[in-house]
Amino acid sequence: SFCVPFLLIRPDLEHSVDMQSVPVQTPGIQVRMNGMSASMSCQLGGKNVVHWYRLLPGQPPERILYESGGTPVFDDNKDRDRFEVRNHPTEPVYELEIKSLTPRDSGTYYCAYWFYHSISLVFGSGTKLVVSGKSSSPPKNSEILQTKHKNQIMYVCFIEKFYPEVIRVTWTEDQKEVTDNVVKGDAWQATKEEEYSIASWLTVPAESENKKYYCKYEHEEKSTSLPTQGIFHMLKM
Repeated sequence: SFCVPFLLIRPDLEHSVDMQSVPVQTPGIQVRMNGMSASMSCQLGGKNVVHWYRLLPGQPPERILYESGGTPVFDDNKDRDRFEVRNHPTEPVYELEIKSLTPRDSGTYYCAYWFYHSISLVFGSGTKLVVSGKSSSPPKNSEILQTKHKNQIMYVCFIEKFYPEVIRVTWTEDQKEVTDNVVKGDAWQATKEEEYSIASWLTVPAESENKKYYCKYEHEEKSTSLPTQGIFHMLKM
């Protein structure tokens, strides 16, 4: 699942940090093959000293380095040969590149900075890195099924056979996200080739039959919106 921004701050100052201060990290997820490189960016509200952390499975968060003016200071010299930092010449955008990837590099990488002169450490939303011998692939099939039961209509959005398993599925109406009466299942492994599938359910009143809802998915390889109006397979209850 996607990570959310978090703050390491003093309780008495918790209201002083607004969401505009949270670093914006892109991309949300990267899939890379063994031996390749990965690059991720961190955008701040202004120039600052940036710290990069990694969170690997089963381990506590660990700082990799901090940098100011493009000069990195490493916590462990063994990382010096594989990690590089770059700064945008005019914008407060900072990049981290990891070279010669191995599966041991799989985890979530965060940028952070000290807010208001070391009062609080503010983290970004993170970039999840998956290092695998298998390349990423978009969903091979997606469809919406419909059923009517008494005074309700249920739409089921199926998204099938994608890799990796990290995917974001939302329902929208008039470009606004719908959160009421939505159930999202967990991704399951659908094939022996490590392809995953997922389903999400939306239930609406029968009088909303003529409204157009969309099932939107965002995957590393592809993003698509499926309309509820059209041809449906009818599910029996």
